[in-house]
Amino acid sequence: MTLNRPGRFLCGAAMALMALGLEASAPAMFRGDAAHTGVYASAPPTLASTAWTFRTGAKVLSSPVVSEGVLFVGSADHRLYALDAKSGALKWRFQAAGAIASSPAVAEGRVIFSSLDGLIHGLDVATGKSVWSFRTEGERRFTAPGIHGAQPRTELMPDPFDVFLSSPAVAGGLVIVGSGDQHVYALDAATGALRWKRRTGGVVHASPAVAGGRVFIGSFDRTLYALDAATGAIHWTFQTGDDPELHNQVGIASSAAVAEGRVFFGCRDGHFYALDAATGKLLWKHDNRKGWVIASPAVQGGRVYFPTSDGQRFKALEAATGRGVFDQPMKAVSFSSPALAGNRLLFGTSDGWLHLMDRDTGAEVAAFQTEGCRQNGKKYLDAEGRMIGSALYPDGTLDGMVIGLDRMFSLGSILSSPVVAEGLVYVGSTDGTVYALR
Repeated sequence: MTLNRPGRFLCGAAMALMALGLEASAPAMFRGDAAHTGVYASAPPTLASTAWTFRTGAKVLSSPVVSEGVLFVGSADHRLYALDAKSGALKWRFQAAGAIASSPAVAEGRVIFSSLDGLIHGLDVATGKSVWSFRTEGERRFTAPGIHGAQPRTELMPDPFDVFLSSPAVAGGLVIVGSGDQHVYALDAATGALRWKRRTGGVVHASPAVAGGRVFIGSFDRTLYALDAATGAIHWTFQTGDDPELHNQVGIASSAAVAEGRVFFGCRDGHFYALDAATGKLLWKHDNRKGWVIASPAVQGGRVYFPTSDGQRFKALEAATGRGVFDQPMKAVSFSSPALAGNRLLFGTSDGWLHLMDRDTGAEVAAFQTEGCRQNGKKYLDAEGRMIGSALYPDGTLDGMVIGLDRMFSLGSILSSPVVAEGLVYVGSTDGTVYALR
């Protein structure tokens, strides 16, 4: 993790993890490290050219991870792929029984990920053979009556915008991951044996951050939990806003980031929060004017970076105070978590573009268009490249929302979060392609 001034909380993290029998160094995983800072120790790419592409059989919501020259990524085609990071050549693939919208983690000689059939998998990193699997009580989406105001208002409906599964974090032999069965699980990375589980009051599709011997994870019950990494005991909880009428402005899907004694996370209640990591006390919150924050923030150099969905903004705030540094408009919503490499930011948007921005000013330096956007952009984007809501969503019913999402996904949406390694950026798209760009 790269920080200008590591705080006492994270400076003590190594000692705390050692006391728990956990390693201080993070394996390869979602957001780059166990604290989920989104910082990558690589020269930034320029997006000037394509190194390679790899076509899967369905949309790619999973974010890639790179370990020892191999890229691992899941697809809605039920497969987990291992690719040569330099060439894109297939090394092996594993067939699961459900779609994979969880980003894998690599640790203890295992590739670990969740699938929509309710299994957590541990594969041999070299061969892709199953070593262990753990069955949860089943995956499900966040469900509410008349969700987002859809008709009929009394009918229980699964949320079509709840698109991700929790991605595992690994710290010193423990795999920690959330589930749609409302639990947070801790498993032995080598064997898959259950160490502990903690029940929440809602679907858990946020991914856990681990720092200072604690696990920080949000749930659709509106609560951020700070759990003991060794036992699962609750240290503190923090509750966000509610929306009992439309069930729109409610729930935590954003994964927390931990830096300098603070926990940062976004929420579907339209706010972005900073809490004291030790106590859970609210330090500040930022109003996004009802814009969801689904993406996980990136944190570096006293700043926190994140995109919003409905508000279609990309923001940088002072980590200590929440004061605005920059606020850039976008042409589409974003669920993609930003990656920091050098003085550059990278993130994707639902219109099929990968953006490269200046970290200090927010100015766009370059952008890359997916093949899906090139093929279908004229159907759903206006002359300025903005998404045409009326062309996407035929009506306000649940079926209309599902149709609208499918049309949006035809644009090659980048909901996957980019990963940077050795000057290349890797990202998945709903056009079914994994892109490697220089």
